[in-house]
Amino acid sequence: RFLGRDEVVVGVGGQVGRLNYYGFGQYQTTQGWRPNSAMQKVSGFGRLSYQVNTKLTIGLEYSLLRNRVQMPGGFTDEQFQRDSRASYRPRNWLSSPWNVVALTADYRLTPNTTVTVKNTTNVSARNLVWRNEDGGPAVKDSINPLTNEYVNREVQREAFRSNTTELRLLTNYAPGRHRHTLAAGIRYFTGSMKRQGGGLGTTGADFDLTLLDPRYEYDLRFTTNNLALFAENTFRFGDRLTLTPGLRYEYLNSTVKGYNPAHDDDGEVVSDRSKSRSFLLAGVGAQLKTTATTNVYANWSQAYRPIDYSSLTPLGTIATVDPALKDAFGYKADIGFRGFVRNFLNFDLGLFYLQYNNRIGIIERTNADGITTPYRTNIANSVHKGAETYIEINPVKALRPNARRSFSVFNSLALIDVRYVSGEFTGKRVEYAPTIINRTGLTLTAGLFSTTYLISHTGLSYGDATNSLTPSADAVAGIIPAYTVMDWSNTMKISRYTIKFGVNNVADRRYFTKRTDEYPGPGIIPSIGRSIYVGVGATF
Repeated sequence: RFLGRDEVVVGVGGQVGRLNYYGFGQYQTTQGWRPNSAMQKVSGFGRLSYQVNTKLTIGLEYSLLRNRVQMPGGFTDEQFQRDSRASYRPRNWLSSPWNVVALTADYRLTPNTTVTVKNTTNVSARNLVWRNEDGGPAVKDSINPLTNEYVNREVQREAFRSNTTELRLLTNYAPGRHRHTLAAGIRYFTGSMKRQGGGLGTTGADFDLTLLDPRYEYDLRFTTNNLALFAENTFRFGDRLTLTPGLRYEYLNSTVKGYNPAHDDDGEVVSDRSKSRSFLLAGVGAQLKTTATTNVYANWSQAYRPIDYSSLTPLGTIATVDPALKDAFGYKADIGFRGFVRNFLNFDLGLFYLQYNNRIGIIERTNADGITTPYRTNIANSVHKGAETYIEINPVKALRPNARRSFSVFNSLALIDVRYVSGEFTGKRVEYAPTIINRTGLTLTAGLFSTTYLISHTGLSYGDATNSLTPSADAVAGIIPAYTVMDWSNTMKISRYTIKFGVNNVADRRYFTKRTDEYPGPGIIPSIGRSIYVGVGATF
């Protein structure tokens, strides 16, 4: 089956004297695998880089995105089993115009020291008009019997403005026989977001953000100021051992002003709050060369995830959010052995451990009226541990290193155990954390032609912290069954042309990876069935 998709990408680049330039533009339209899933997108990128002299280079970059996406909505479990290609939401639309401008300057103070300054400005938005009633995908998009028209949709808008300036120093120094490297800098971010939602939209089906009532159900303005100082140093001890410790200091100030409905829908809450916090994060990494092409590595680092405005008021959600959400924090450690043997064996074998405190997730909660709805809160602390391996072997290259034909087999395996270790869900598995993810494939190359066949298997996981086997009415809670998918891809080069073709999901397996309380749901979001693609590229 073909997806109704057209895509054109044009790129250009070159050098004129001291001026280097590069840019590309992309136009893409997609009819989608399901009804009501059309998409139009225009994106582009341009970069100018000018070498003022032997020490100074300045640059200018601009990225843009213009899109319009129709969202077919989510499924209940029964709807997914009946027909995973159906759609019961013909009136849901999203657009997200983005504009990002970056100015850079690289200055070489000495042959061993470089200073980089980068300023980035983001002026963007995200707009949603949809009809996803409380109750989730099981509730039909109803028609008003008095007007014989659809009921009104909901309009939600977000406007982003941000500016980031970063000053970074990179220097190599050699107090002894071996050279060490220091990277340090300072970063300042200021941003604001205007979030408006619950607006009374039209009864139509096209992309229309018109408001029939100028007052939104909620109207909030968030601001964030962030100052970060960081430094890391790579120490080299002999020719085999390197040690890289690092520190990062963060200061955050966040504000919120506006109003939103009370959680019991009785009245509204007016907000005018400010919160500041600071924290120091540390980390260290080490690498030991065991041979010229293999090494043992180990890393440990702290992490901190502050609550932001998208956590407190998600766009397009049926979930209730805990107003007392806390920042998440923890640390990660890993150790492994990686490298290659000549040109026929490539491998990376590793173990990891992650402590994640105050993890935010979804549970099902029953309110005073006896209605069960998704509730987003700090569930508990969790521990993630497991093994990740990658091995690729090419027996043809082992026997004949210079052969034009080759045949390689590769496997990527992750064995994972992720569980809550505190609170009422102690011992339960964390949401969207399968115990096994395996990718096995083979690649055959003959001259200018190569073909790859890939088999991917993902184990069972859960959509909520209760590990419910019985799906909820809104389909947010419940299991996510294990699935196996096969893909076939091919590349052929003819002169200046490159032809790519293949089949994704060769066996047309019907599966899903997500149960969501937000757009493009709520409910089960099915993955795409069998699809065929063909692409042609040319270089001039």
